[in-house]
Amino acid sequence: MHMSDGLISTPVAAVAAVAAAALIGVAGAKVKKDTRPGLVSLTAVLGAFVFAAQMINFSIPGTGSSGHIIGGVLLSAFLGPWAAFLALSSVLIIQCLLFADGGLLALGCNIVNMAAMSCLIAYPLVFRPIVSRGASAARIMGASVLSCTLALELGACLVAVETKLSGVTALSTGTFLLLMAGIHLAIGVGEGVATGAVLAFVKRMRPALLVGAGAGEPRGRATGAIVGFALAALAIAGGLSLAASQDPDGLEWSVARVAGSAEVPASGAAAARAQKVQDATAAMPDYDNTFAGVAGASLVMLTVWGVCALLTHRRRAAAITEKE
Repeated sequence: MHMSDGLISTPVAAVAAVAAAALIGVAGAKVKKDTRPGLVSLTAVLGAFVFAAQMINFSIPGTGSSGHIIGGVLLSAFLGPWAAFLALSSVLIIQCLLFADGGLLALGCNIVNMAAMSCLIAYPLVFRPIVSRGASAARIMGASVLSCTLALELGACLVAVETKLSGVTALSTGTFLLLMAGIHLAIGVGEGVATGAVLAFVKRMRPALLVGAGAGEPRGRATGAIVGFALAALAIAGGLSLAASQDPDGLEWSVARVAGSAEVPASGAAAARAQKVQDATAAMPDYDNTFAGVAGASLVMLTVWGVCALLTHRRRAAAITEKE
């Protein structure tokens, strides 16, 4: 669902960028105050895990399209909504700058459509009310499917609305919206099943890792899980991602069905400047390097760890001073 710059006008991009920046600021402030032990490391490895998982596009039978998880609900179940939003925003920024995955002008839209809708809307409004301490595997699966589907549907509708408000394409809004909603319904169910399977497994093996559903085990004992997720991220990025479907994703498929081509050329001075910046930063455009997945997962891990470590540095320093 990574929007290209060809769908977005400069005013719409600017509004979305301001909204995304404001939400990232709030997320940073929330993480800065978060005292949960092990949060920095867990956020870093889970960000890398979601980056790797997003590389696995799965085919939607009978459509010629494919989809990949967003990962916001999964991250939120482990980290809480704000730390998850910060991690997923970092993933989207690195995908944009290093791999040219999604337009730079459209980056704010992509953060709002994917990270905000999944972490800040679907998770707190759907997943959390359904899943409570001691929730069964079936309840976790149901909550995962419902919340992931809602996140994908909200994001898909926002893409259509942002495209309509931009007015830079000749796409039929009604047809585009129906196609986006329909294909992302299927993608949302697929992500929900995958998310539910992971969370149900973790709930059985290490329940304390899940926000609000654990049995009181300190988060600081999550070293094994942190190592496990880090290794899983590298394994997926370096191996399993090679088996990803080559079919166009839901957004590309929808655009192609309406416009006849998935490529929508960008126009305007702002888009041209954004393209020059992206051309300069995209060392591995379209993941065209054998080690692109491993490099990306590693960079996400280091970036998220660095950001969270900086945010929590003063708090940790103050705690040490108080002990002394």
